[in-house]
This record gives sequence, structure tokens and C-alpha cells, in this order.
Amino acid sequence: MGDVDGEKTNPAAMAADAGREEGEGEEHDVADLVGELLEIIDSVGSFGEYRRTQRKESFNLVRRMKLVAPLLEELQDLEYPIPDAAYARLSGLLKAFSASRKLLRCCHDGSKIYLALESEAVMGRFHMVYDRMNQALEGMPYDALVISDEVKEQVELMSLQLRRAKRRVDTQDMELAMDLMVVLSKRDDRNADGAILERLAKKLELQTLPDLRAETMAIKKLIKERCGANTDSTQQIMDLLNKFKRVAGVEDSKGLSDVTLPKYLEKCPSLMIPNDFLCPVSLEIMSDPVIVATGQTYERRSIQKWLDAGHRNCPKTRQTLAHLSLAPNYALRNLIMQWCEKNKVELLKIDADQDSDHLEQKEEIPSLVRDLSSIHLDVQRKAVKKIRMLSKENPDNRILIAKHGGIPALVGLIPYPDSKIQEHTVTALLNLSIDERNKRIIAKEGAIPAIIEILKSGTVEAKENSATALFSLSMLEENKVMIGNMNGILPLVDLLRDGTIRGKKDAATALFNLVLNYGNKARAIDAGIVAPLLDVLGDKNLGMVDEALSIFLLLASHPDGHTAIGQLPFIETLVQLIKEGTPKNKECALSVLLELGTHDSSLVSAALRLGVYEHVCEVEKSGTNRAKRKAKSLLPLINKCKEV
Repeated sequence: MGDVDGEKTNPAAMAADAGREEGEGEEHDVADLVGELLEIIDSVGSFGEYRRTQRKESFNLVRRMKLVAPLLEELQDLEYPIPDAAYARLSGLLKAFSASRKLLRCCHDGSKIYLALESEAVMGRFHMVYDRMNQALEGMPYDALVISDEVKEQVELMSLQLRRAKRRVDTQDMELAMDLMVVLSKRDDRNADGAILERLAKKLELQTLPDLRAETMAIKKLIKERCGANTDSTQQIMDLLNKFKRVAGVEDSKGLSDVTLPKYLEKCPSLMIPNDFLCPVSLEIMSDPVIVATGQTYERRSIQKWLDAGHRNCPKTRQTLAHLSLAPNYALRNLIMQWCEKNKVELLKIDADQDSDHLEQKEEIPSLVRDLSSIHLDVQRKAVKKIRMLSKENPDNRILIAKHGGIPALVGLIPYPDSKIQEHTVTALLNLSIDERNKRIIAKEGAIPAIIEILKSGTVEAKENSATALFSLSMLEENKVMIGNMNGILPLVDLLRDGTIRGKKDAATALFNLVLNYGNKARAIDAGIVAPLLDVLGDKNLGMVDEALSIFLLLASHPDGHTAIGQLPFIETLVQLIKEGTPKNKECALSVLLELGTHDSSLVSAALRLGVYEHVCEVEKSGTNRAKRKAKSLLPLINKCKEV
């Protein structure tokens, strides 16, 4: 009798009994449900690392999930049934945790390029799981469960964090967003893109052969999952990977399509190339596999090219090679041939002429560098033109030209009073600067003031390529400062105002990079950047609205920028873009207005008088994920102004 009385005085037991008396449900297997939740928490804790673009948010989500563990462990120890309401909330939490695990797995081993391009959509998925977790935890009948005060406080703290996470406006990586914007725009494909790609590859951690191979496999998996949907997005992802491979010097003569989306894969999506059949260097199916001293297998042509470049280590393991002999891997070759015959796959043909041409170029570089110092003008012209071409074609050539002293010789030619030599020299330095080591050498040799001088007084093409060279060099923070201190911003502003369409684009890209540095923001404003930037914003032929707004956003974060930018005509332009612009235009315009309005409420009042309220409300409902969050953050400022 005492046992029964003891049970009935327990609130949780009474609540459970009451639920059954009212016909709300039956006794549930709580142990299995709690076990599943704890298993998910344990599994996401084992992921370890996440893609750079979602790393912070992924770790935050894992941390919040772990905060629920003490609650689950106490529930696991209960000796009596839990109320139906609690079981329903735990079931909802299981769905939220399952969605969280799927999201975290994507951020752990999904395509880095996809996660960067679709960062807004991925952030939306984080907010969705936060919302579902919060709904489950907020409705939990804690009193009926009789959990400890310490655990209850911990869970309530997590619920508060979840609500804050839902309201939080993410700080976009402006540099990454701008780089993607420029690379994906249909502008002329020059080595300016190579410099941006180099920075993107570094940010996305797609510089090494293993990383590029893993990314290729991740994209293959993504394509299979999409089943032919989102073709435009898929093509962008494939194009970017091809560009990253070229920047890294990875062979891929026919592009990603041969590895990731071959014709036979289009007809049969389930057909996937075995990893062991792919060369770790070229990422293509091997036709002549050979074994190196470490026991790793490569395509003969690819590893020979690696060795010819002076490398004495294994590309995959990074171990020093005990010898340079290459042993044919006949067993693997037979397996590849059988697989290709069975699946009707035609191996890529090897172009022997291409190898021969590359060897000739390599042998030619030392004499070309010597010719740069020739006393004969015609010899100098031919040499610098050839070096310009070689430095554009191949990453190995850039290293060899620098190794043989080409950079100091080229820097010495910049002031030469011959327009063609100036053009070729500046462009060759631009090409060489794609290599990060060369960026430092070029700056150290005193090229920056000479390039700035060409930007002021050179030919049209020389000015444009000088702007692009400064952009490439300014990838390094110390070079940003140096260019600003040497008055390189003013001639870029002049080019933004007076240049050709291509010149304006080159100037805008360089200026964006430079004003990422705080000190250069004031320099750009003093140089009069606002007026030509407004002209760019209004010129539909340029198609640079988003780029211009991105620069305005950076300038708006500086005290001098508030005054220079925060004028009525500009606010009118922002309101117009929020009303009629593309989804990306609206997102960028809202970001700028929010930044300005945070510092000066009178600008929000001006926008309010221009009818911005209904347009912001519309964007909050139907804009991009980031635009919705910007709109949500802007609305309280607008409402505050309405009350005044």
C-alpha cells in the first residue's frame, strides 16, 4: 500500500495516469525514443570538422544539441511513464535532431562550392531546425517530469539561445560574396578571375590535390541526388571546380564533365567511376597507371609532369620518393579496361604534342628572361610579349619565370617609354601575381608605385591591366596598405569615372578589395569615389548594381561614409531598388539602408517618406533568405521612426 501511495504522490506519475484516464494515449517506449536522441547527439559529435562557410553555425548547432543531453539522461533514468504531451514533444525533438544531423552531414562532407554558392539557403535550413527544436522544448511539461532545477535551467538557456539564433542577422562574408559575384558574372575571362579564384580556393580550402579530388566526389554525389534538377546551379558548380583545378595546376584537358558528368553517367546516373580508377593528380580515369616509390598509383603522363617540375615527393602522401622509377600497374590497367568495356566508356586520348610543347616552353624561359635586359628594343618586345603569354598559360611557368629572375627584370621595364612594352610588362606581372609567392616578390621589387604610374598615364589597355594587377596584388593585406599609402586609390577612382566598360569593372573590383581595409575607406571617400559609384549604380549597360552596392556597404561602415553616402538622392535609389530590383539587388540595397539607418535614423525616416515600408514588408515575405533577415532587422527601425 505504501508503494502505491508513494507513486501517487509523484507528480509525473499522476500526470501520466491522468493522461491515460482521459484517453489521451497509452504507455510509450520512452527508452527507445530517448536512446535515438542520444545516439544522434553522439553521432554529430563525431563529425569533427565542417566546411569553412558553415563551420561556425555547425559548431553552434552541435553545442546546442549537446545541451539537451542532460535532460535526456534524466528522462532515461525515470522509473515511471511520462505524459503523452512530453512524449509528443520528444518525438518532435527527434524529427528536429534528425533534420539537424542531415544538415550537419552536408556541412561536414558536402560540396564546398555548393555550400558557398547556396550559403543563404543553407542558413535557412539552420533557422528551420532551430525553430523546430525550440517548438519541441518550449512546450515540454517540465514540472510534470520532475527534472532537476539545474537541468531545467540549462534547457531554458538553450531555448533562449535558439530564439536569439532565429532573430540573429548573419554577417555575410563580403569578400567571399563579391568574389563569387565577379567569377560567376559573364565578363571577359582574364587573369583577374585567376586572382579571385586563388583567393576563393584558399577560403574554400580547395588548393590541394586531395581536397580537389574529394570535392569532385562530393559534386558527383550532389548531381546524382539532384536527378537532373537545378541544372543552372549544377553547371555553375562544375564550372567553378574546373577553374579551381586550373589554378592549382591540375590537369583536366576536357573539364569536369569527363569526371563528374560524363555522357554515360547522364544516361545511367547510378554508374559511378571507382575511386581507384582515377588518377589523384588529373582526377581522370587512368589509361597508363604506374606505381611510384611510395606504392601510390598515378597516370604516367601526370606523375611524369609532376617530377619534371622538380618535385621529389609523392603528390598524395607528401612522402619523399626514395627513387624516381615508375613501374607499370598492369593489374589495375586490366581492371580499368574491363570496366570501361563493360560500361562502354572511352578513355581519353593522350596528346603527346602537348607534352612536347610544355617541355619546349620550360627550356625557353631562362633565355627569355635574359632577353628582357637586351640592348635591342625589338628583342625586349618579343621577350616580354612571350613571357606575358607563357605566364598566362601555365602555373608552372609562373614559378619558373620567377625562379629565373623574371620579376625584377619586368619591374625594371615598367617605366620604359614604349607603350607596347608597358602593356605587356604590366600584364605579365598581373599573370605572375596569381601565384601568392610572386605577389610578395613583385611588391618587394618596387612594382606597386610603377604600376600606379601606368594607371595614371598609360594606354587604355595598360590602365585596365594595371587596375587588375593592383587588385591581384591587394589580395595580401600588407599590399592593400601599401597601395593605399602610395596614393593608388585616386587613379582607380578616375578609371571608375572615365574608363571603358571593362575599365570601370576592373576599377570597381580593385576598389572593393582595397576598401576591405579600414584605412582605405577614408582614402576612397577623400578621392571622391561616391559620385562615380553612383553613376555606375545608375548605368544599366554596366550591369554592376550589386558590385556597386557592395562597395557602398563597406563605405557605410566608416564614419566618413555616413555623411558622404547618406544623401536623399541615394536613399531614393535604394528605395527604388528595394521596390523594383532583382532579388540580389533588393538584398544588397536593404543591407546598405540597414547599415546607414543603424547610425542615422533620419535616413530611415527619409526612406519611410519615400514609401519604403510596404516594399520592405514584401521582401520580408518573398525575398532571398538573407534579404528576409535584413528586412526583419530594418522593420523595427522603420516602426520606431513611424512612432516619432
